[in-house]
Amino acid sequence: MFNILPKKIVLTDTAQDTGKYLIKLNNVVKAYKTEAGDFLALKNINLSIGSGEFVGVIGKSGSGKSTLINMITGIDRPTKGEVYVAGTPIHTLNEGRMAQWRGHNMGIVFQFFQLLPILTVIENVMLPMDFCGLYNPRQRKEKALQALGMVGVAEQANKLPSQLSGGEQQRVAIARALANDPPIIMADEPTGNLDSKTSAIVFEVFEKLVANGKTIVMVTHDSDLAKKVTRTIIIADGEIIEEFLTRAFPALTQSQLIWTTARLKNQRFPAGSSIINQYEPAENFFIITQGEADVTVKNENGEEYHIAHLGKGEYFGGISLIRGCSNMTTVRADNQGEVEVACLDKAAFDQFLNQSPATRAAIQKTTDQRFKSIAALTEETDHADPSLA
Repeated sequence: MFNILPKKIVLTDTAQDTGKYLIKLNNVVKAYKTEAGDFLALKNINLSIGSGEFVGVIGKSGSGKSTLINMITGIDRPTKGEVYVAGTPIHTLNEGRMAQWRGHNMGIVFQFFQLLPILTVIENVMLPMDFCGLYNPRQRKEKALQALGMVGVAEQANKLPSQLSGGEQQRVAIARALANDPPIIMADEPTGNLDSKTSAIVFEVFEKLVANGKTIVMVTHDSDLAKKVTRTIIIADGEIIEEFLTRAFPALTQSQLIWTTARLKNQRFPAGSSIINQYEPAENFFIITQGEADVTVKNENGEEYHIAHLGKGEYFGGISLIRGCSNMTTVRADNQGEVEVACLDKAAFDQFLNQSPATRAAIQKTTDQRFKSIAALTEETDHADPSLA
């Protein structure tokens, strides 16, 4: 059976230093020369994408979406900055090495399918295997049929692309992207030329691939599809805005969202591990971007009580930073899986609050409520009969 699990990825030391993310962009700038001068399509982009994520990239026309995809695929190179994919610094590869690397590690799905019209469907899917010198002719045909079967068009194998509907051609394009079993699929407006029903079918194929371990980054104008991915990145004027910020802090302006996104640092914590510990110095403000976490507090007798369960988009750490005290609670990653958080250090958090009085008031209100809950709990338990705990 066709193997859709990602290949073993060996990370370089640099990739390990950046948190073992499958895709990592560091301060990426892309400038194009025009008659009016340099046009900055991307401005100091910092982006981390983990293995198994389904990321949607949205933004207005000309915002930099396709340029970002081209940086990750190596179709284009950054003017400045670094791009690491599967531990490889692809910004350093020449064209020949880039093509070979891409053939083994990345599948690309285009808006206009890009199928060769003079080749049959199965021949189109076999092309990447032939290019990379993988498998013998018989194996290539078997694997191509398996890939076509995965996306539901195996019966069209011997037809020319022109004999297929638009939706069928796009599914063939996805099968071609899967031909060499890459860990990453990049899709640039894959449903842009499809009706809503066919778009839903293509999206279901992507969801199944993610469920089986693939990482997918998809540019889309479809707001309904963008809501279904596991993470959404917004690009505005060549700069990234993390969507969880717009949901958590709706009062922030676009410029404030861009400023904040640029200063967020991503961290990952294994299941059951501590993110912050009660009584230790407060250093960061955290927003959960993936997974869930439990909040506990200890009273003076050392008895620990569970006070909250936090999910994606919820934040913590603000009480101690605002009050200038040590951490008042312990926050641990849920026992069921790892947690990813984005954090601001104290200096950035203070600036963040000063930029938006409305956001400061909202966070202050939340932290005051939590402080009262913690105080009430610790006061009650300090005087409670231990036999009732």
